[in-house]
Amino acid sequence: MRKLKIDLKKHLPDAVKHRLRRNVTLVMFAMLAVFAVAMGLQAADALAANYRTVAAVAVAEASVQPPADGRTFESRSQTVDGRKQLPIYSVDRDDNKIAISFDAAWGADDTDTLLAILKEHNVLTTFFLCGYWVVKYPEEVKRIHAAGHDIANHGDTHAHGAKLSLEGNKREIMGAHNKVRDLLGIEMNLFRPPFGEYNNTVLQAADALGYFTIQWDIDSHDWMNRGVQYEIDRVLKHPKLQSGSIVLFHNDAPNTPKTLPTIIKGLQERGFTIVPISQLIHTENFHMNHEGRQMLKQ
Repeated sequence: MRKLKIDLKKHLPDAVKHRLRRNVTLVMFAMLAVFAVAMGLQAADALAANYRTVAAVAVAEASVQPPADGRTFESRSQTVDGRKQLPIYSVDRDDNKIAISFDAAWGADDTDTLLAILKEHNVLTTFFLCGYWVVKYPEEVKRIHAAGHDIANHGDTHAHGAKLSLEGNKREIMGAHNKVRDLLGIEMNLFRPPFGEYNNTVLQAADALGYFTIQWDIDSHDWMNRGVQYEIDRVLKHPKLQSGSIVLFHNDAPNTPKTLPTIIKGLQERGFTIVPISQLIHTENFHMNHEGRQMLKQ
């Protein structure tokens, strides 16, 4: 039995074909209209958020004023050799104080475990938080703050600051700043660039907003996942470990909950006192050497 093939376009009356084309066109226009409205609402929300951030940047810059006693405002990052600005990698101290820091940009599964370990050893540290991490894990942020640890800025979206303009960097910093302020009611002043990436523009943006830019001189390599003993040795046997050192960890690295008790104990046995970065750095009358070590002016 032969199959009957009917060409609808050939056999339908012209009036019917016209109505079909018109109906299809109307449906397409309706879909486009709905899409445009939805995109318009999203764009409006994004634009409003952008205006709020720009306004906050302006307010923050206006709040960074010279001291009332007439002293000259001191840049929080310092120029070396008249060209390159440097963040704080470590601090020149003779009291055996050092700092431990955690960058929080991804997960939060180990945060409570880390907090319990720090509490057990009576240690306060510094947590650098991304803006979107604050939004996703507000209860963890509250617990970190309630435990007495420094809450610090790691940028809003973990962007590459060296690829951004001055204003783009300011928006990144203030995006995270505003989220923490809205949640905790505090004003942060410690900033760690995402990826540890910076140039003069990044440092100038942080400086204009009243921030100290913080790096590290001891990288635990916890993000490399090279094993427990490697991470312990990486910190405790590091040739640069000294008074004023800043140690880098991450809150979601797989081995850090296993290595942290041993590392803390090892540091304390070597005579170090672990303090938050806010208690380690100098906030005035300082300069930087060529290695990014913060030095008090004589």
